[in-house]
Amino acid sequence: MSQRMAVIAGSVLAAALVLSGCGSDDDDGGGNEGGSGSAAAEAKVLAKVAQPKVGEMAGAMGMWTTDKNFVKAGLKKISGYPLAGGKAEWEVPLTGEVCWSSETPTKDGKVAVVFQNDKKDPSVCTEIGVVDINKGKLLWHKQATNEYGSAEMFDEITVGGGTVAAAGTSASAGWKLDGTPLWKPSDETCDTVGYAGDETKLVAVRDCGDTDNPKLQVETVDPKTRAAKSTYKLPQGTEYVHVAAVDPLVLAADDGKSQGGSGISRFITVDDSAAQGKELSTIPVGGGKHGKYEADCPATEVTGCAQLAVSKAKNALYLGTSDPASSSSEAKNDLVSFDLRTGKQLRRAPGSDSGRLVPIGVDDSGKVIAYEEANIAREAGGAIHEVDPATLKQTKVLQHPSDSYEMEARFESDRRTLYSGGRFYLGADHVTEPSTVYKTPQPLAVVYGEK
Repeated sequence: MSQRMAVIAGSVLAAALVLSGCGSDDDDGGGNEGGSGSAAAEAKVLAKVAQPKVGEMAGAMGMWTTDKNFVKAGLKKISGYPLAGGKAEWEVPLTGEVCWSSETPTKDGKVAVVFQNDKKDPSVCTEIGVVDINKGKLLWHKQATNEYGSAEMFDEITVGGGTVAAAGTSASAGWKLDGTPLWKPSDETCDTVGYAGDETKLVAVRDCGDTDNPKLQVETVDPKTRAAKSTYKLPQGTEYVHVAAVDPLVLAADDGKSQGGSGISRFITVDDSAAQGKELSTIPVGGGKHGKYEADCPATEVTGCAQLAVSKAKNALYLGTSDPASSSSEAKNDLVSFDLRTGKQLRRAPGSDSGRLVPIGVDDSGKVIAYEEANIAREAGGAIHEVDPATLKQTKVLQHPSDSYEMEARFESDRRTLYSGGRFYLGADHVTEPSTVYKTPQPLAVVYGEK
């Protein structure tokens, strides 16, 4: 396993999602408007993606859905399966293990991946590719060479404003989605740590300091030239910064004292409409009087934050807490929403009394989707809840079976989640060695649903 894969082992990845609809303008901490409805469908395990046999951990980062397929990165390949599970309908072979991938497909179904090359150097991530997951086809595969003629190594990759942008410890490179080069690795005044993006926007994180004294800044850049349109300088003492959402621009800053190794000390909302970015609000993850929050970001990468949701329509952030506010509450934790303009809490509501409840996405109507984790003590499967973004009232829509609770719970330390078309997709970002503790082999991914 490469060094950078060892760094991210155990971290989870999921996109920070833009939601429509939001909470009220109430800033008094909200009320306890939680509670699940009775509309839950009894789900079953529709399919499992078998885990390849390996001698050590290998990268398999990437999971998406299209109108036709559930797509999962596996060992040195990306495969498209029927939405309800079954044998792979197509496979895209790669030259080595997947190191990183863009979080969400473009509107026309393209994702970017960085992977290894077993024939040249299997320990580093030098290969850049774009895969059309609608067609199951690798559109192009390239390397970026440095001034010495060697293939540059990259840590992560994203797609923003039609640009494929990759960054590593020493350089960055960019291409159009059709593979046309935009910029090559070169000396930069400030090192590029990584990029984040969406359909129209590309954001860069740069370090103008050194290892012992980082000086981080976040730039909204021109996707074609990477020239800065807006620059926000992080406060002194910030060791890492992750981009939790691009529009609005929400940062997850780490001063090295993040709660439980979450990679987040505080959230910062930035107005990047002017050349000099302006801080609008700060939300400490320690929580102060409101408790602690359970969002999670990878150790050093810019993208990959999970267990949170961001609303562009109402400028709100949704998080799960570590514990319920009330000592008498039967809920495992609470859900909270914050006004990104002021940093004030809008609403708080108790979650489930079975498993911890975490936001993972949004449906087409704008409702927040929350995942209720499996409960080992109760031998209970997890569940999916629709959450009203204004009141945080929850309605359970899918109950996972109890006979697979152990398998479901084993995904907790390395998971990626998707809810689409009434089905829940749960996958791992790494292929791992067979367990010496559990007798049942753990799948790489599993599909839950009615049919």
